[in-house]
Formats: sequence, structure tokens, C-alpha cells
Amino acid sequence: MPSIELRTRQSLALTPRLQQSVRLLQLSALEFQQELRTALDTNPFLEYDSSETEDVALAGTTSGEEAGALPAADTLAPTEPDGSSSAEGASADSLEGASQDDMPADFSGDYGSRGSARQNGDADGSDPADWARSQPTLREQLHDALRLYRLDDRDRAVARFIIEALDDDGYLRQSLADLADSVDLEPELSEEELLVALRLVQSLDRPGLGARSLSECLALQINALPADTPGRDVARQIVEHHLERLARREQAELQKQIGCSADELRVACALVRKLDPKPGNCYGRAEDNYVVPDVIVRQARNKWVVSINPAVQPRARIHRMYAQLFAQSAGASRSPLAQQLQEARWLIRNAQQRFDTIQRVAECIVTHQKAFFQYGEIALKPMVLRDVADELGLHESTISRATGNKYMATPRGIFEFKHFFPRELGTESGGTCSAAAVRALLKEMIAAENTRDPLSDVTLAKMLADQGVLVARRTVAKYRHLMKVPPAELRRQL
Repeated sequence: MPSIELRTRQSLALTPRLQQSVRLLQLSALEFQQELRTALDTNPFLEYDSSETEDVALAGTTSGEEAGALPAADTLAPTEPDGSSSAEGASADSLEGASQDDMPADFSGDYGSRGSARQNGDADGSDPADWARSQPTLREQLHDALRLYRLDDRDRAVARFIIEALDDDGYLRQSLADLADSVDLEPELSEEELLVALRLVQSLDRPGLGARSLSECLALQINALPADTPGRDVARQIVEHHLERLARREQAELQKQIGCSADELRVACALVRKLDPKPGNCYGRAEDNYVVPDVIVRQARNKWVVSINPAVQPRARIHRMYAQLFAQSAGASRSPLAQQLQEARWLIRNAQQRFDTIQRVAECIVTHQKAFFQYGEIALKPMVLRDVADELGLHESTISRATGNKYMATPRGIFEFKHFFPRELGTESGGTCSAAAVRALLKEMIAAENTRDPLSDVTLAKMLADQGVLVARRTVAKYRHLMKVPPAELRRQL
């Protein structure tokens, strides 16, 4: 029989403001700048703050009760090293602490007229991409070099065809017969013409480009060396006829087949190892290994000070005139613009909270890993996210978001926040050490080894055990692989 029943239930839900706060916290510095730039371009109540002195004057003449005035939380302002906000005690529509030169290109310039800034972000009409340094690709470099040669139309077309047929690493892996069949020229293209064009392409730039095999690639590089280069003739014989024996390190058989002395063979092998097996990889490489640090760590009077990087804090504020006009209009609370004004305030407050959280986490990391900044990787202590969460009174997931894709500029280099949370390993005395410290020890041991008799993984594990660090051979092999160090047999030099 149908019945009606009342039940009481509690549930936890994230408000739109909290969802935005969580999302902003986990963004990287570049992603956050893009997010704020998008908001500045779409929300009429947000504007670029390009003048600090003007904001100070406005702060002294405008009362907080006026419709356009906003509380301190409505301005995106940097935090000082001690954690306090630089906007405290002032009318908070300014973002201080970052000079015009420190601002990213997307947030610099005179934006006195909001309409002109929205329609044309660059006053001179130039494209910021024009200022970016781009590395030419392999084909672009070869085409540019080919223009310097005086060739007839047919020869130039064949050479261009060869260039376009090259792989990204610089090799020509299609046979000349297949290439000849795929070209529609009158009269028909012969393999001899392709071979002549290939020799021309091989001489355009770096030696080894246009090679059809590894042996030919290395031989081209050796032929380009001066005739008096030590070991040149023996090295040519090795790359042309004995590459497999060299890979298997059959030194005695190599010496017997070539008919050279042990010293000559050692010099030739060292020369071959210096050659580039993939010469095309140095062209057009994507330079995406640049990061923007979120915080900067400096030493001042024997104390490590953490500050937010001014370059990642674009100046933004609520547009005072628009907010004032909107507040004075009739039916403002029912207008769709009311939601945009609220979103603008949320964005600025959540952005400020993002920087505050990142700085607090960075300061906690620096406090725990103070020895690292003094002595390096070997002094890095084991630490987990819960240690920081308990100390700051935050949830562990919040610390995870605050450390993901965040970077710290230190006197020892730029490190990701997660670099300071190494895994814990046990020691013979019952204590603990970090995995990063173990890798630092391994690096020192390998650097000091005898290159003629390099240390094996088993030997490295025993040497670590002698220093009280208990790790398995497989762990040593894993750390060695992470450091991009080859095994002992490949590190041996004759």
C-alpha cells in the first residue's frame, strides 16, 4: 500500500565558489594566467590593473561605503614573505609588489581604455608570437641551405623531393627505386639522378643527414673530420664493416679483423662513441621544458625566505566605474550582470586564497627541508603530504593540489614541489633516509668509479649497505635507470 514518509539526511556539496577555488589551486602558473586572462576578456567587471600610484590615490579619496568600493578581498594582491597581504589597511583595488617589467607579456601595457584593450590587446598591433624564438625544423634548414646553390629547375625539384622524404631523425628510409616510382617527372626520374641529389642533400648541413643506414650515417660524420684526426681510419673501418662486433664489445676480434694495436682500437672506439646516431633530432626540437616558478626562495641573514613570484601574479581588479554604475541602476539585483559581478569577486578572492595556500605550503616545505638548501640532494629528508597537512591544518587533498604542477626557484635550481616529498627508506640502525639521498649517494659512487672496471648494481648495493642504507639490487637498478645511467658493461671504457 502506498505511503508517505519523511527522512532526514545530511549531505556535503561544494558550492560554485568552492569548486572554483579547488580548480584554481590545482592549476599550474601558466594555466592560471590563461584562466585569469580568459576571465578578464569575458567578464565586464574585471579589468587590468596597470597603475599602482593611481590605485593609492583612489584609495585615499574613496570611502568604503560607496557603491564602487570593494573590500580588500576583491583585489588580487601579492603576499609578503611573512604571509601577510600587502593589501591590508588600504582600499583593495590594487595589486602591489610586482613591477611592470616583472609582469608577463599578456598582462603588461597600458589598458586605460577597457574597450580598446579588449578589442586589441597590443597597442602597436604586433603579434606577441612574432617575438618568440623558434628553432627551424630539419626540412626548413635544408631548404634554406639549398637556395644557396645554383641549380636548374629539375635538379632543384629532385633535391627538394629528397629533403621532404627524410624522416625526422634525418634518415632516408625509402629506397631510391621506390622514390623514383613515386615521382611524376618528364622524362622519368632515374635512380642515378636521385643518388646525385642525395649526395647534395647530405652535404647541405650537418654530416650524417640523408643517410640510409646507421653505418652510412656514422661514416659520413667520420669522413667530414680532418684527415689528421687520431683513429679516423680505424673508426671508418669499424662503422663500415664491424658495428655489430663493436656493439657486442668483441675487442679482441675487432683488433684481429682490422689489424691494429690495442691503443689504436681504443682511440677509434672512443671516436665512434662521440658520433651522433640521429643527427636530425637536433632540429626543430620543441622547447617545452621551461617552467615558471610559483615561489622564490632566498637566503637573507641566515634565514630562508619564501615569496610568491611576482611574474605569476597578473594585476587584476574589479572595474570601479562599472561596479558603481551597476549598483546605481534600477533592478540591479535581478539583472544577469549581478551574477557576473559576483563571479568576478569570487575569482579575485579565490585567486588570492590560491597564492596564500601555495606560499604556506612552500614555507612549510622549506622549514622541513632546510638542510637540502644548505647541503644538496644528499640531505633531503623523507616527507609525505600528511606531514604538511597536519602542520597547516589542511586536508591532504588540498596539499596534493597545492604541490601539483607548482615549482620553486631556489639557489640550487628550480624544483617541483613534489621533489621535496621523497620516499622513505630504512637504514641498518633503524633510522630512515630518503630515496633522493640514496640516488645522490649512487651518483657520487658512480662518478668516482674506475671507468675501466665500473661498479655493478650488486657492488653498489653492498657499498650502500656498508654506509647503513639497506636497498636491494633491483632498487639500485631502478634508481640508476631513473638517473639515466647505463649499466656497468656499457660504462666500461677501454
